[in-house]
Amino acid sequence: MKTAEDFLNGEILLIDKPLKWSSFQAVNKLKYILKRKYDLPKKFKIGHAGTLDPLATGLLIICTGKFTKNITEIQAQAKEYTGTITVGATTPSYDLETEVDATFPTAHITAELIQATTQQFLGEIDQKPPVFSAIKKDGIRLYEHARVGTEVVIESRKTTVYEFEITRIALPEIDFRVSCSKGTYIRSLAYDFGAALQSGGHLTALRRTKIGEYSVVNGISPEAFEASLD
Repeated sequence: MKTAEDFLNGEILLIDKPLKWSSFQAVNKLKYILKRKYDLPKKFKIGHAGTLDPLATGLLIICTGKFTKNITEIQAQAKEYTGTITVGATTPSYDLETEVDATFPTAHITAELIQATTQQFLGEIDQKPPVFSAIKKDGIRLYEHARVGTEVVIESRKTTVYEFEITRIALPEIDFRVSCSKGTYIRSLAYDFGAALQSGGHLTALRRTKIGEYSVVNGISPEAFEASLD
């Protein structure tokens, strides 16, 4: 059984983040659980090692106590995701957060074209973050600019895709598995992949399965974590 001292000295918790929870909500939930269970001090440190969008599920690494110093090191490790790209349409947020803003033909898309197109996205690539992201521009997060209709110029950045595997094709849906470097936006990958197919695309499902050697297979829900302490 874990003690208050264990969490103060530092624990790495593997949480399987539920759909529609923000990473901030998940951290706050665990902080509330731990402080209530162990009567921890107000300055008890806890944080996550890499944001996961509310519409994504999967591995969220939460560090406590002295292990919060490891967050930057964990964040720098390679990530693995699985998900679904829906072709034939785009959205401003590149996912289901916003409504479809344009539609495109898909009749020309074949399994062979899909497989061949993945090759364009392997290795180091240039990628523009989504307008609806938490990156700051002029001190304001991009999604705040987007929600009030302010147009901003977003510069592309280098990122690396180590593996890009297509696991199911049932048009307009394309399932995939991606292994990539820190800072890769899978929403942007979905949008760019749709464009490379001479169509459009947006992300309709996403699950983070690995960060470095940590796997969601070993993760538990916030509810299961709370139950494990009793």
